[in-house]
Amino acid sequence: MTKPVAVFDLDGTLAETMGDLTASLNHALEYEGFERIEPEKVRKMVGAGVRVLVQRGLEFNKVTPSDDKVDPMVERLVRYYEAHICDHTHLFEGVRPALNTLKAKGWKLAVCTNKIESLAKALLRALEADDLFDAVVGGDTFSKNKPDAMPVLGAIDMAGGTRAGSVFIGDSRADVEAARNAQLPVIAVDFGYTDVPVRELNPDVVISHYDELLDAFERVLEAER
Repeated sequence: MTKPVAVFDLDGTLAETMGDLTASLNHALEYEGFERIEPEKVRKMVGAGVRVLVQRGLEFNKVTPSDDKVDPMVERLVRYYEAHICDHTHLFEGVRPALNTLKAKGWKLAVCTNKIESLAKALLRALEADDLFDAVVGGDTFSKNKPDAMPVLGAIDMAGGTRAGSVFIGDSRADVEAARNAQLPVIAVDFGYTDVPVRELNPDVVISHYDELLDAFERVLEAER
């Protein structure tokens, strides 16, 4: 029997990646002579992919983004991030036991992130968490990324699961909107990376720790019945 899929965002949802993301962005900015940005400000810039992150970094420096500025900075950021992908990154507390319990209950697991697919897979390997997932979809896996429904539904299909009964778990506007566009219930974590408090985005359930995840699943699935 085909099983439903728990589809997770990566940065700010499964893993605390802000230290390495900030260092990589600042490396690209400083090389071009621009001002560094504090992590708490970068937290509000991530989630839409590396290109948008660079654009927002330039806008923070009061520079209008253009392809001739953005393209080399994206390349420099990615090279630096590849070399420092897990210097400061770690899974959030409770992630591994919660995901192991979901798997034991018959769920398939997938990642759907706007991070470049190769970087997402490299990070999961570095975190020794790649064995947990049946599929990993990045921002460049399909022709569209979140908040479009395409990568979310694609992750479910790649995991070999059924769309009916699947659930999305994320931390940002892009995640909530992607889940809505895919017609999936969405659980949001309130410790991630977002430009507004995640409760204001009206997810179905908000959790503050992975100890609350299984109860959140019960709540959203009961509401769907």
